[in-house]
Amino acid sequence: MSTVAMGAIPPANPVPLKDDAAIIGLVGLAHGTSHFSHLLLAPLFPVFIRDFGLSYADVGLLMSVFFVISGIGQAMAGFVVDRIGARPVLFAAVSCFLLASLAASMATGYRGLVLVAALAGLGNAPFHPADFTILNQRVSAARLGYAFSAHGLTGNLGWALAPAFLVGITAMADWRTAYQAAAVFYVGVLAVLFWQRDRLRTQVVVRHADAPGGSDLAFLKLPVVWWCFAFFFLSTMTLAVVQSFAPSILKAVHGVSVEAATLTISAYMLCGAVGMFVGGFVATWGQHRHWSSDRVVAFSMTGGALLLLVCATGWLGATGTMVGLAITGFAVGVGGPSRDMMIKKATPKGATGRVYGTVYSGLDTGFAVSPLIFGVLMDHGWYAATLAGAALVLLVSVYAAVGVGQRTQAH
Repeated sequence: MSTVAMGAIPPANPVPLKDDAAIIGLVGLAHGTSHFSHLLLAPLFPVFIRDFGLSYADVGLLMSVFFVISGIGQAMAGFVVDRIGARPVLFAAVSCFLLASLAASMATGYRGLVLVAALAGLGNAPFHPADFTILNQRVSAARLGYAFSAHGLTGNLGWALAPAFLVGITAMADWRTAYQAAAVFYVGVLAVLFWQRDRLRTQVVVRHADAPGGSDLAFLKLPVVWWCFAFFFLSTMTLAVVQSFAPSILKAVHGVSVEAATLTISAYMLCGAVGMFVGGFVATWGQHRHWSSDRVVAFSMTGGALLLLVCATGWLGATGTMVGLAITGFAVGVGGPSRDMMIKKATPKGATGRVYGTVYSGLDTGFAVSPLIFGVLMDHGWYAATLAGAALVLLVSVYAAVGVGQRTQAH
């Protein structure tokens, strides 16, 4: 994303649908590779434990390396995007994923895997500042709701693809071949993005230090930015609980098989993708009726939190709980496009990359912190409390979303 930000003048209408669709598709493809790379290592943890003699703590630390580098890098990447534009940063990010895959294919021990986690985290860092700069500058305002919907949907599909891709090729050949195939995949993505590079060009607004809001750090003084950060941090903590612990909870409480429990996570992600698709229409519909985006987010997140609380009680039984978790994914997904609209409205002109980088670093922080906190509850066997705690955190994120809306109106 570049510095023509959320408050920038949108492209003049009418814009041909095919032009908007092409840009949305390109950004969605790039975003899918980002989420694919979140799981570049995790699906093959059992293989690394076997081949390299690692512990669960060892492989768990790899994810911490990924999200710490991604979180810090994401906040910094926003400044780079605002300075030089989104396109070169996006190309560099996908190139990091390519290098990470090649490094993984040649890894001979734990240090090699740490290098993979670091490269993948570095590549993941710029995606939200770059993606949203491109979408906000290049997609017509009337179709932004659909653009944000497609952006979230492709991210979920990337999460769903990675385990099937890596584990499937490993089963047919070996894990080194799987990472070589991943490298080929990234080369293909880079080729498509380069071929269509003109559609990804963004403008950079020259700012003067003596102009209002001219300082690169002036946006950090806006309370609304930190309310946005808090929302992402809290809502992501809940997602991290579902991704990390839901299979273990289902197995321990309801005796669900590992396969069925894992399938539930895939169902959660796929339902989240469907929810984001629907949420694009909801966001656009609400825009036409002057609904505030934070209201849509509040309704969807509250629905998801209540479903999680019901799942925590155990009243639904094994099948009911699995279905309930999947529907939770849908409810949260519906709020995704409106969430991004909410951030758009809260961002001052010329600060798109910086604001999105800072706000979305809350996502990485939530992923890094949540397993540490809720892992303590899991270690004590407090499975219901873990799900209930995740639901309560999601409810607190609703308060943060409402706070964003109030402060956006104020500023």
